[in-house]
Amino acid sequence: MEPEPVQVLCRDCTALTTPKPPVRRCPSCGARRLVRHHELDSLSFAHLDCDAFYASVEKRDRPELRDKPVIVGGGQRGVVSAACYVARLYGVRSAMPMFKALSLCPDAVVLKPDMNKYREVSRGIRDRMSALTPQIEPLSLDEAFLDLAGTSRLHHAAPAQSLARLANEIERDLGVSVSIGLSTCKLLAKIASDLDKPRGFAVIGEAEAAEFLSGKPVSILWGVGGALQKKLLSDGIRLVQDLLPYEESELMARYGAMGRRLYLFARGQDPRPVEADAPAKSLSSETTFEQDIQDLDSLRRHLWPLCEKVARRLRDKEVAGKTVTLKLRLADFRLQTRSRQLFAPTQSADTLYETGGKLLEENWKAGGYRLVGIGAGDLVRGDLADPPDFLDPQRTRRIAVEKAVDGLNQKLGTTAVRKGRSFQS
Repeated sequence: MEPEPVQVLCRDCTALTTPKPPVRRCPSCGARRLVRHHELDSLSFAHLDCDAFYASVEKRDRPELRDKPVIVGGGQRGVVSAACYVARLYGVRSAMPMFKALSLCPDAVVLKPDMNKYREVSRGIRDRMSALTPQIEPLSLDEAFLDLAGTSRLHHAAPAQSLARLANEIERDLGVSVSIGLSTCKLLAKIASDLDKPRGFAVIGEAEAAEFLSGKPVSILWGVGGALQKKLLSDGIRLVQDLLPYEESELMARYGAMGRRLYLFARGQDPRPVEADAPAKSLSSETTFEQDIQDLDSLRRHLWPLCEKVARRLRDKEVAGKTVTLKLRLADFRLQTRSRQLFAPTQSADTLYETGGKLLEENWKAGGYRLVGIGAGDLVRGDLADPPDFLDPQRTRRIAVEKAVDGLNQKLGTTAVRKGRSFQS
């Protein structure tokens, strides 16, 4: 019995054909970079993820580093922002402490992040994505979801072909490579983009989605972090297939709203649409210390300029936060986060500092801290920020002062005018 013909996408010339098997080269151009799948002409949800983005940009600009291990990060006290694939062969990973990364790969070339350069490249990628579809949901500088449904007539090509062209254009014009996941929904598209890195193009179709997921650990599902994974494990749920015997109502009773997502995700279903220009869900700022900080007062002093920075970004983006989150990293690299809901959304550094300071006091323990951060989450429209408070009549005045300082610093420089608290020693 002859094998059933399957659709074949050539990633070089982007031809989409259904040749008679076996197929080892593109029937149109003879290239070997082929993607095979029965649903290539119908799938439209994609996740685009740049490969080791920061490190790739640096290697592009410094060709002499092409074959060397490159780590982008900050100093012995910082963490790895990005590691090229050569460095990853030594075990280096993003978010790893720098001292550990350098112990694994002592010959690595370490470069400080150049965020302005990375943003410029990211804008170039975004421009090219926008030429394909307006349905783009950026997740960070180096990854985004795209929905190309209904674009075939416009581009005279199936979404898979348009995505292959996009990947080639980004590599040719911007000098960085990307990996693409194509599927029926956001969950599966994101999983697919990790399957074939770097320069990958992987497909998970509707027919095989449930079977593909069943034997995978539950951590592969979106939203299943360390805490939830431990809770699931304590309930005897280690693999995705362990979720399948449960009814949706049972999972919701045990895990709340996440229970419904677990029920759907385990079956390869994800109803979330691609949200074009979705607003950020949070804004934050953090700092890593050159030496561990032991005392509470010193932590407070470092917290204030971070609150000023977050408040300024909230006002610039015309949003306000309803939740304040404190982030602490201990000397042993354990991470602590604590959050508190506000009575009203805020753009105020004072409010962030007051709330973050209380969280700091409540959770501070003797011992060293290597990082502190503050964030504003559950963002809403900026015009809802900081309503008058009859119990605090000076609040409106403090908000006005902050905005006035913003205006002066925009004219004179970002630190030309500073609050007295900024000069604490």
